[in-house]
Amino acid sequence: MGNSVKQISEPVSNNKSQRPNLRLTKNEILSTVNLHKSYYKGKIEVPVLRGVDLAIAEGQITSIVGQSGSGKSTLLHLLGTLDAPDTGEIWFRESRVDQLSHRKRDRMRNRDIGMIFQFYHLLPELTTLENILVPRMIENGFFSYWRQKKQYVERAKKLLDLVGMSHRLTHRPNQLSGGEMQRTAIARALISEPSLLLADEPTGNLDRKNGDGIMATLERLNREEGITIVMVTHDDSVAKRSDTIVRLVEGKVHEVEPGELSR
Repeated sequence: MGNSVKQISEPVSNNKSQRPNLRLTKNEILSTVNLHKSYYKGKIEVPVLRGVDLAIAEGQITSIVGQSGSGKSTLLHLLGTLDAPDTGEIWFRESRVDQLSHRKRDRMRNRDIGMIFQFYHLLPELTTLENILVPRMIENGFFSYWRQKKQYVERAKKLLDLVGMSHRLTHRPNQLSGGEMQRTAIARALISEPSLLLADEPTGNLDRKNGDGIMATLERLNREEGITIVMVTHDDSVAKRSDTIVRLVEGKVHEVEPGELSR
């Protein structure tokens, strides 16, 4: 995988009659059009995203960088359908997803999009293996899950082997290091065989050695499994390992020039 930095979106007119066809090209998996999102502190509106036009290339690793408060995590949550924009459009492959019902968004997120977070969000009472199986339990319901449990467990074990955690099957989160918990979270995100993996500061809570290990795992998944990865990071050394870098400045996407992150 190269370290080239590319501009991945072209300006899109706010005039609907002048917009280009929103169907994604064959090498894009995710797209946003004129995305806006604000939050409120009492009666005060705080704009976060101010018109984000973005296209994510399939099969690549894309990093979203920017100063604290620039809207990185907000954008990632919108891309993952955890939240809805105030205005604008989000497209996954050839389907618009920002207007889906909560139930349909939950189903899409469970099947098509894997998510990992800086603080892991593992359930403390469950073992490593059980934590990885949670999305399958939620998706299928009790009886359907138990009918297919054997094949799910086999996949979970393969994923644990893939991320180097096969020796920790029965350990609980309080028995794992930070790096081990993050690798467990990666395996959990992959249990439903998603085509897109979204990661919010995946190395942000780890020391350099463990952070490098997590990045090596993500690169291997991208290279060998063909999984598209979009991650938010404040670490320039992590961002430089991506195929594409997107910088958010005051809620808008700006092109990152080669060498800019090293300044």
